[in-house]
Amino acid sequence: MNFGSIISWILCGLIVGLISRFLVPGRQSMSIPMTILLGIGGALLGGFLYSQFRGVSVDPFSLARHNWYGWIVSIMGGMLVVWIYPFVFPRKWWQ
Repeated sequence: MNFGSIISWILCGLIVGLISRFLVPGRQSMSIPMTILLGIGGALLGGFLYSQFRGVSVDPFSLARHNWYGWIVSIMGGMLVVWIYPFVFPRKWWQ
């Protein structure tokens, strides 16, 4: 894994996390780094669940060769993670 692939995972996580936060109703009080982490986690969760049903994709984040579904699955996984996050880590009364 090189530096470029790490940066691409962070950027994909940011994009997936922001879209997921936008699509999940209600207010999510989390920072940009937490959005990136939840986006990366959602992408991994969505990719894992999709691979259980359809098999592993060759290029999950490519828009070529009809692999756009990798982004859709990642966003759906991100939505699930963003929706679950407040239940696992609720805000304290002083926050």
